[in-house]
Amino acid sequence: MVNARLHPRTIDAVKERADIVDVVGDHVVLKKKGREFVGICPFHDDSKPSMTVSPAKQFYYCFSCGAGGNSIKFLMEFQRQSFSDVVLDLARRYQVPVETVDGPQQERLKQQLSRREKLQRALALAAGWFRSQLRSPVGEPALAYLTEARGLSPSTQETFGLGYAPDQWDGLLKHLQQVEGLPPELLEAAGLVVPRKGGNGFYDRFRHRVMVPIHDRQGRVIGFGGRSLDGSEPKYLNSPETEVFEKGKHLFGLDKATNTIRKQDRAVVVEGYFDVIALHAAGITNAVASLGTALSSQQITQLCRVTDGKRIVLNFDADGAGVRAANRAIGEVEQLALQGQLELRVLHLPSGKDPDEFLKDHGAGDYRALLDQAPLWLDWQIEQALADRDLAKADQFQQAVSALVALLGKLPQSAVRTHYLQRVAERLSGGQGRLALQLEEDLRQQVKGQRWHGRSSRHDQPGDISQRERCEADLLRLYLHAPRHRGTIRQELRHRELEDFAIPHHRLLWASLTELEETNLGVGRLEAISCGEDDGDGLDGLDLPRLLTDQLLLENSSLLSRLTPLLEPGELERVALAEPLEQLRGLMALLERQKSFKRCRHLLEAWGGQRLQTLEACIAVLVQENQEDQQDVDMEGRIETLFEQLNRDALHYQELYYTERKHIQHLDQQRRGGFQTVDALSA
Repeated sequence: MVNARLHPRTIDAVKERADIVDVVGDHVVLKKKGREFVGICPFHDDSKPSMTVSPAKQFYYCFSCGAGGNSIKFLMEFQRQSFSDVVLDLARRYQVPVETVDGPQQERLKQQLSRREKLQRALALAAGWFRSQLRSPVGEPALAYLTEARGLSPSTQETFGLGYAPDQWDGLLKHLQQVEGLPPELLEAAGLVVPRKGGNGFYDRFRHRVMVPIHDRQGRVIGFGGRSLDGSEPKYLNSPETEVFEKGKHLFGLDKATNTIRKQDRAVVVEGYFDVIALHAAGITNAVASLGTALSSQQITQLCRVTDGKRIVLNFDADGAGVRAANRAIGEVEQLALQGQLELRVLHLPSGKDPDEFLKDHGAGDYRALLDQAPLWLDWQIEQALADRDLAKADQFQQAVSALVALLGKLPQSAVRTHYLQRVAERLSGGQGRLALQLEEDLRQQVKGQRWHGRSSRHDQPGDISQRERCEADLLRLYLHAPRHRGTIRQELRHRELEDFAIPHHRLLWASLTELEETNLGVGRLEAISCGEDDGDGLDGLDLPRLLTDQLLLENSSLLSRLTPLLEPGELERVALAEPLEQLRGLMALLERQKSFKRCRHLLEAWGGQRLQTLEACIAVLVQENQEDQQDVDMEGRIETLFEQLNRDALHYQELYYTERKHIQHLDQQRRGGFQTVDALSA
């Protein structure tokens, strides 16, 4: 970004045009409270909504950490950008003319801002040409597909601007070059054409495909999705990332769904373009879709901005990929949902159908009824934990219990947790009342131990965070620059439950790496690699440092600057990379050791909070029973049994504490090289 001396008129215009709710709402989920909005403050480790955003005053303030200011101040602090960079970004967003003190510099800035306008014009012209081709003789197969196979009326086709890319190598290229006078380099930047391998010319990216234009919230065309008509792969081809099209920041159909989402206070998120189109055609016009990627936190934030009650229903396919996509979307907003900032529900249609198929067989009324009955995300995840498991078999019963404890451990101590404990116990008991009570108590004890799960900042000690940050950074550097061992690293992270990186920019980096690998290898393969069912062949062939740099340059240049030390290791880091498995063993042991120490501190606190009943108290209880015949009673045994019963919780925490201490000794042996490499990594 050019370091411009901005004219005061530009700064004043940006301050006037930039809405504080829009700016903060792009990065924080805000919930309306009276005349103001509240949300989780991003400037400190916030556990409850302590930030207030006032549209009347155009000001934000956090009552916990004291952060506050206007839109420009928020972006300067959140994105770590200079004043000039933030003002220029906002000027581009709100189309404010940029004036600078220096005339030549002003001209260069105008050129930067006008480039986006040229790209958007090229995309709009392409959309018009695609529409005209659909109504021409060459578009008859595409029109038949939309009308007969999809059952879409002409008005629906017109509403969504559907078109057709002819089966030609340069039909669009010639039209935009010869008729509209657009240079091919601009068309390449817009994602419409691809350079030939020999370097002599370009050809159309989309050929013999039904074309679906993608719009931003202002209704401007920013990209396309093309559906193959002859069975060629890929079945759906999307525009690449460009200066105006970032898949993770936009939702298909949001420009058309916004008003209905506001009116009904509910958004429906589906997987495909034609699912959205079919739902809108049936009168369910609050539906949107992600753009070929997992639903991101930025997309969810956009939805939350247009629904006061923050009510979102995920209607993904019921197959494995759809279940994984739903779980990943839940992971993005889980904390907000737990804190009551968001109402998230999951709908899986009967017989595994997608919305388009379901509507053809049942109609809009049945779909709306299922929407109203969609379970909350936690209820859905509980059903997923129990699905396809035979609870009569001990191993499958234990697997179900472990999964359910992990889920319920996320809930804070409240009536809600008690409600779910009772429900789950009833499901596991098969309707046996006495067994349900025992199971509920057992689950409660396990959840108490699981709840903190090594992540609670309350049990952090001085130095823990800095040590964790160093370890995570070293681990990510190893993943980037030791490609042969990427499969092993993924398996170890899954096995040791360390996949959730604690440092925010490390989490973003890991999510970006995962998205790049899924794009190249597929979602199913990554999951199989993490579970040890796939050897990870192909991971080592990806030039992740280069791919990641290219992606971050487009999507998040500020994050790229923070991650440069990981992408470009120094001399000392390269020495450590010479022994990747030894370094991996030490890093894994250190991270798990830190989590175990936090667990020990938690268990000591829980243990110390129990009131221990003495042996004398046990004897007094037995005496009060006033048994007539004491000759044949094993008093020592009865006292020992009673002691264990009265102190069950304290003894349980004591046992867990010493078990955890033994595990820490085991981890220390790994760090000191007490195991062979293979043994350590499989331990």
